[in-house]
Amino acid sequence: MQMPQTLRIQNGQKVKSTFSAQEYATRQAKLRAHMAAENIDAAIFTSYHNVNYYTDFVYCAFGRPYAVVVTQDDVVTITANIDGGQPWRRTVGTDNIVYSDWQRDNFFVAIQQAAPKAGRIGIEFDHLNLQNRDKLAARYPSAELVDVAAPCMKMRLVKSAEEHAIIRHGARIADIGGAAVIEALRDQVPEYEVALHATQAMVREIARTFPEGELMDTWTWFQSGINTDGAHNPVTSRKVNKGDILSLNCFPMIAGYYTALERTLFLDHCSDEHLRLWEANVEVHEAGLKLIKPGMRCSDIAHELNEIFLQHDLLQYRTFGYGHSFGTLSHYYGREAGLELREDIDTVLEPGMVVSIEPMIMLPEGRPGAGGYREHDILIVNEQGSENITKFPYGPEHNIIRK
Repeated sequence: MQMPQTLRIQNGQKVKSTFSAQEYATRQAKLRAHMAAENIDAAIFTSYHNVNYYTDFVYCAFGRPYAVVVTQDDVVTITANIDGGQPWRRTVGTDNIVYSDWQRDNFFVAIQQAAPKAGRIGIEFDHLNLQNRDKLAARYPSAELVDVAAPCMKMRLVKSAEEHAIIRHGARIADIGGAAVIEALRDQVPEYEVALHATQAMVREIARTFPEGELMDTWTWFQSGINTDGAHNPVTSRKVNKGDILSLNCFPMIAGYYTALERTLFLDHCSDEHLRLWEANVEVHEAGLKLIKPGMRCSDIAHELNEIFLQHDLLQYRTFGYGHSFGTLSHYYGREAGLELREDIDTVLEPGMVVSIEPMIMLPEGRPGAGGYREHDILIVNEQGSENITKFPYGPEHNIIRK
């Protein structure tokens, strides 16, 4: 029996998209304008974030490639047969081509069906691996492959009103997760039990707020003691002790859109040296909140905040940049690297951008006040300055939790 290389699986009805049809049309129009200016015949996106941004589909790779092919006439998702009709139901676009596993490299057969001819093809230099780049080039031997990742990242930096709305919901739901952390926190509770309680609270609120959406990827990192030394350290079975430094990290994911709440906590009491370090980090955090406004350069913000840490002789304990952009990203995909508050980024803040302020210092084990300190708020840049949409309280006045 000869099995097909590609097929269409239009199973069921299209679901309600996360954003309006006009929102996706606007995104695609900006891309097509760039393509026309650069004489790009087709753009082939393979990353989670750009597939999601242009089509509302968050794929589950499991070792298989996915794509969206954009031309001046069509937007076509390329998905694996293992997903059935779910990609077609979920995506905003003119077509969905499904490739089968019955022959090797049917993914590229599907791409050629979506873009039969192209002399100049846009790809994501920061995502498409060398093996698949070579296979794509072999399918289009006369084509020139050019980068569209960097230009498209810049297009995503200024968020629309609809994006602001979903990010506001995310910040609100992260605050609910934070409250659940406090609710579950007690002496000798394992980290994972606190994290589970917070994640369940956030997932339930996402389901209530977006009843037609998919529920995926929401998570909590609740870290204690030595486990606070890294911002992305996973949850463990370590039990919380009174006097421990704690990190609350809640991440509701809504249709691929990431938001975060991060706070330093202590259970029952806080040593004098821990308090001194915590207050210094809070001082930097509050200074950063005031610096988020139109016209400020990312690198200038970083340099100015560095000076405060220098005054406390703590700059050497800083671990990463002071903040980053928000949008379609998560802990395993996406990054709008052009909008990070670091010394090597010269992007100027504009109204509509969404950034965090999240200073962190870490002192290693064996030193007084050992542990990682981090506060994290989300700000929407506007004409007057910025709006802080994170409401969960921070600092020693609120977050020494006594039970």
